[in-house]
Amino acid sequence: MYTYTVFFHSFFRWLVLISLLMAIGSSIHGLITARSYSKTDKFLRIAVNTICHTQLIIGLVLYFALSPITGFFIKNGAGGNGEIRFFGMYHLAMMLSSIVVATIGSALSKRAVSDSQKFKTIAIWFSFALILILSAIPWFRPLFRNL
Repeated sequence: MYTYTVFFHSFFRWLVLISLLMAIGSSIHGLITARSYSKTDKFLRIAVNTICHTQLIIGLVLYFALSPITGFFIKNGAGGNGEIRFFGMYHLAMMLSSIVVATIGSALSKRAVSDSQKFKTIAIWFSFALILILSAIPWFRPLFRNL
């Protein structure tokens, strides 16, 4: 079960990154060209949040139920091990923060009055979420975990 869950968590990482980049790019393009906020833009905003929240659920299952690394951390602390400390504290805190930032950005853009405000809100908040995610990805691990 652990192996499959890690695989799906690794797979969804790429969906999160691609969807965020698409939404940010679309928003920047919308700001530059002063186009109307479309159904596609709304779909991208919703898709980003859905994908991010799915990734969060997979990650929380790993963290609290399946991962031997975080299981050790919860019981014993990091014990001076950098990888255990990374997954036990840093990865969790930064990824939770990024999901909160993306969700707030989505909610604020949904409530924005003008199209340019919607694009600007998405571009800023989703970019900040992307920066948080990129800073917390375990780059020392394989970029795509296989089964």
